[in-house]
Amino acid sequence: MRCIWFDDVNTPLPSAHDKPPLRQFSVHFVVVTVFNVLCAALITWGLKMGGDFRENLVYSLCIGTLALVFIDGGRLLLWNTGRARLPGFMLLTLASLPAAQILGSLVASALLGIPHRHALPGSDGYPVQLLIFTMMAGIATTWFFYSRGRMATLAAEAEAEKARAAAQERLAAQAQLQMLQAQIEPHMLFNTLANLQGLIAIDPPRAQHLLEQLIVYLRAALDAARAAQTTLEKEFTLLRAYLELMSVRMGSRLSYALDLPPELRGVAIAPMLLQPLVENAIRHGLEPKIEGGRIDIRAAREHSELVLAVVDTGLGLDAPAQHGSGMALANINERLRALYGDHAHFTLLPNAPCGAIAEIRIRTP
Repeated sequence: MRCIWFDDVNTPLPSAHDKPPLRQFSVHFVVVTVFNVLCAALITWGLKMGGDFRENLVYSLCIGTLALVFIDGGRLLLWNTGRARLPGFMLLTLASLPAAQILGSLVASALLGIPHRHALPGSDGYPVQLLIFTMMAGIATTWFFYSRGRMATLAAEAEAEKARAAAQERLAAQAQLQMLQAQIEPHMLFNTLANLQGLIAIDPPRAQHLLEQLIVYLRAALDAARAAQTTLEKEFTLLRAYLELMSVRMGSRLSYALDLPPELRGVAIAPMLLQPLVENAIRHGLEPKIEGGRIDIRAAREHSELVLAVVDTGLGLDAPAQHGSGMALANINERLRALYGDHAHFTLLPNAPCGAIAEIRIRTP
């Protein structure tokens, strides 16, 4: 059997992220060798043309291997690791096929001790059926590699599109983080500076404490705005500084507690996931309530989930809606979807006897 091998002109050649040329050639060699063995078996016992299996196998391997060397090697030589253009590739193929057929037949006949005049296509001793089968096998092999290459190209394009979509989601998440910063900082900062101005004259020690916490908060908030990820320890440091600022303003009307187990301090999360929940609980739950209330922030691991909860005893979910109260919560849902997909979800439930429970669950490996 004289089996001819084609490669796909549309298959992207190896790049920095693909198989090296030598490794790719080795894979092609194995595939073509197996195909040539099958063709030799079909010629010998299926179609019963030509000589015995050993003779057909030698011819098949010689012609098929030379076709592989001429086409794949020629492509690498002419286009290096770039993609071959269709006209040039077709010319290479048209030149390689007859060369592989003739030279492969000569090499095989020399190995088998058969006179060359009986081994070349068109000679008296060369069966015409073998030449027809060779061309049919070449067409079939070409179609196989063409389809394989097209699938690889489509898969690579799909991966590239997926990577672009992931990059856009990360940019959207970063934009949402900056939006949260814009939401939180002016409102809180101006009120804090106003309180600081009033306390300087009447309560300098308290003003000093407020200034220290403001510095801690702004430093932590700036780090969060610049980082793609943070740790629970840093997030809780930011929240503690924020709550200290709020407690100066609200006085005894606000009490709080933070519960972060030591084993979870280094867990990485997206920055400022909890900050808008705490800000929302105070601004729309505790601050409007005459007697104020309490806020608890907890982190825990339940099986394969990281659970982050903000629990308050404010006005609760049945309180009249206030301007902008849902924007931060909507941003939380969108950020979780962009950052974690189906691995995270957010819930907002009533607390007993009063207040609300905002909870984020992130599934971890």
